[in-house]
Amino acid sequence: MVVEEMSAGGIVSKVATEVSPSVVGITNLSLDGNLFDRDYTETTGSGVIIDEEGYIVTNNHVVKNADRLIVTLADGNEEDAAVIGTDARTDLALIKIKVDNYVTPAEFGNSDRLVVGQGVVAIGNPLGLRFARSVTSGVVSGLNRLLTTEEGFAFRLIQTDAAINPGNSGGALVDLEGKLIGINTIKIAAQGYEGMGFSIPSNQVRRVVDDLKKYGKVRRPLLGIRILGEISQGEADLKDLKQCCGVIVEPIIGGTAYKAGIRSRDIIIQVDGEQVKTALELEEKITSKAVGETVSIVIARLPFIGEGQVQVKTIKVKLSE
Repeated sequence: MVVEEMSAGGIVSKVATEVSPSVVGITNLSLDGNLFDRDYTETTGSGVIIDEEGYIVTNNHVVKNADRLIVTLADGNEEDAAVIGTDARTDLALIKIKVDNYVTPAEFGNSDRLVVGQGVVAIGNPLGLRFARSVTSGVVSGLNRLLTTEEGFAFRLIQTDAAINPGNSGGALVDLEGKLIGINTIKIAAQGYEGMGFSIPSNQVRRVVDDLKKYGKVRRPLLGIRILGEISQGEADLKDLKQCCGVIVEPIIGGTAYKAGIRSRDIIIQVDGEQVKTALELEEKITSKAVGETVSIVIARLPFIGEGQVQVKTIKVKLSE
């Protein structure tokens, strides 16, 4: 698609035509009531077909507690779906339908290449299946927006001014080439962020989906520590640390960090040569690695009162699951 040669409206229309067949409606039916008077509670959301085998990515909260999932395709046909795996931490889920005929998968784009101000299109089912595959357009308003879910998980999202409403959750955010660059989530957007839409970056989606396909869960590498706190610039100066900031940790006895030599109240200041200032930065750097990978951790160890100087050590730690 040659974007420069088309009007803004023409671009959005072309993108919508190309991508809409990949967006599905999802109906979540969950049983409630007592044993003798049971009925279904029905909620709806969206999903995106990601391959010709019938795999669909959506939000975890869209499929949560489902006794039955019904997927409505672009042609109106309905298929029951099975849950392959879910990940509450990223609010993502992978489901699958039986494919009798050809389905149109979305093509993943590279969310790391997004820039603020770039045009985007959101496609989903706002307010239920009556408005299936509705299209809104806007721009990327922000990147790496740090937000926290109801479960207390913090992660970074794409912010957009394209309208994302109830029912849009699990729908597609695409660039003006029609590439999938995010999965929309209303769950986070609804928590006091009026007028803002948020999407889970496609590169993160791909990593989660790959694990859900292989293992039915996300395999996250663990360092084997507990976080005790963070060291600010002022505290670093007081403690005579040559490098600003860091994360105070407690190794889990018998864990990989403990076996490697990390001790209580050590301050992690680098991971694989990159400075660590906050607990979130430490978590992101570790979770970007693979289970079984060995990482180089630089720690600062404070001396006991009246005993010597701050020790700086490099410790190799093999990440566990």
